[in-house]
Amino acid sequence: MFLQMMIPHHRQGIEIVKQARAKPVQDQLKVMAMAIESTQGDEVKKMMEWLRSWDQPTVAPSSAHDHHGGMPETDREKIERLAKSKNFEPDFLNLLIAHQDDAIQMAKIETMNGINPDVKQWADQISKSRKAQIDQMMALLKKKP
Repeated sequence: MFLQMMIPHHRQGIEIVKQARAKPVQDQLKVMAMAIESTQGDEVKKMMEWLRSWDQPTVAPSSAHDHHGGMPETDREKIERLAKSKNFEPDFLNLLIAHQDDAIQMAKIETMNGINPDVKQWADQISKSRKAQIDQMMALLKKKP
């Protein structure tokens, strides 16, 4: 279920970071957004391969969020508003920080309650990498005047 929920979460993250391509943002942020897009694209492929190899559906049942702390997806309206933001960089960073924190929360639940040792280990890696991204984004927010 963790993988089934993380696939759409990752795809939303990719949708968010793609918005930084055509915007005037710090070079460091542009590089980070491209890295997130690439990494999360590779992670989606990995999750899909795992699920297919286990003959599992790639989509979580509609009640799946109930079992992972009720974590909702990132608000679609917020993602759409971001494209029109007059303060794109801080709005982008704040939205992506919240989005990546949701990934950490989901990964921590999997690390504690998951069954498959490979997935639990991977969830721990996700938690650590997203924490590092958040730390980097927080530093970028503080650099802005």
